[in-house]
Amino acid sequence: MAAACIFCKIIKGEIPSFKLFESDAVFAFLDIQPLSRGHALVIPKHHGALLTDIPDGALAEILPVVKKLAQATGAAEYNVLQNNGRLAHQVVDHVHFHLIPKPNAAEGLGIVWPATESDKDALRRLGDEIRAKM
Repeated sequence: MAAACIFCKIIKGEIPSFKLFESDAVFAFLDIQPLSRGHALVIPKHHGALLTDIPDGALAEILPVVKKLAQATGAAEYNVLQNNGRLAHQVVDHVHFHLIPKPNAAEGLGIVWPATESDKDALRRLGDEIRAKM
């Protein structure tokens, strides 16, 4: 854990939270600036700023916990969001997943998706490039 990290302090109990779930690897709590009722954060206890900084084993329980929280909130529709880096709108430098219930058009996450037409040959080449690096 990182001494100055607000989420690490929440995990250690140094900062209060509205805890929803805790295990050896995962901590989940209500967001204090929610976009909708039931907006929660699910975080690995292993500190890392980016998803690629977290060992696979420390991520294994994350989505099952997100799923259980989604069921527990009763949300029929919701977003699961995870940002990496400032340009991607990450504010806290500790990997975290948002579960954001979307009860109606006004509440929850609002997204603008500036989709563009793509060149299928360019996509094929990009796919080849990415697969070669995996």
